[in-house]
Amino acid sequence: MGLGLIASIIVGGLAGWIASMIMKADTGLLMNIVLGIVGALVLNLILSLIGIYAANSWIPQLFVGIAGACLLIFGVRAVRS
Repeated sequence: MGLGLIASIIVGGLAGWIASMIMKADTGLLMNIVLGIVGALVLNLILSLIGIYAANSWIPQLFVGIAGACLLIFGVRAVRS
């Protein structure tokens, strides 16, 4: 059982916003939401491949989303430069 669509969008938006503040990225609100959600999905996939599973609650998913979004911002910056 996951967080649900609305909760995932809220957590993704928060994660993307926090990641953009950490990485000093100038992304908009929609991009923050996308970065947070996609970052959480990507990092959850990577973590599950090595046997680590984040709990289906707000706080662990927020941390995974922040870390994943930071990785995505880093990757986009590396490709652009």
